[in-house]
Amino acid sequence: MKLEHILLGALLERPSTGYDLKKFMDTHGRFLRSNTQMSQVYRSLTAMTDRGWVRFTAEDRPGAQDAKIYSVTAEGATVFLDWLTGAYQPPTRFEDPELSGRLAFAGFMTIDQLIRLLDVEIEARRQQVARYRFRDRDIDFEPTIAFDQTLARSLGQRLHEIGAAAIDTHIEQLTALRDDLLDGHLPARAATETLTEKEISR
Repeated sequence: MKLEHILLGALLERPSTGYDLKKFMDTHGRFLRSNTQMSQVYRSLTAMTDRGWVRFTAEDRPGAQDAKIYSVTAEGATVFLDWLTGAYQPPTRFEDPELSGRLAFAGFMTIDQLIRLLDVEIEARRQQVARYRFRDRDIDFEPTIAFDQTLARSLGQRLHEIGAAAIDTHIEQLTALRDDLLDGHLPARAATETLTEKEISR
């Protein structure tokens, strides 16, 4: 997931200044990408403007420098939606923010698209558990400096248990989310509604 995808999603939700986007990355966006600097936000905005993905209007602010209000073009919306609803390849680590990044912009997706996304993730994690949960985790240590093998093995076992519980919870919660989407427990727009050209070009 690239910074541009996050910024396009945030701008499609609400046209913003670069400063507003930095505030977003420091709050909601920090769970999708850590330590985003202001210079990175402005470099991305410049690059996306050059590509025709975003445009800006100058807002007059008496006594201060004019503010650039960025919004997404139709081309930028297509780039964003192609990423959001495109093929999802689950990363090696389930903690990777690629999935949460897509779910963060669920309002731009249909229920069917969300369910397909969750299906891919859930199946990948179930396969991961089946393949690695009961692997041989014994290590033949041959330390060359002072090393507590008993501590290393016992701590390794505890971390394995913590990781196993975490991925089990991940699977259970996504399965419950999928069930709620299927059962209509989460309100959503009608399946026939999509982003209109007017909505994209606001």
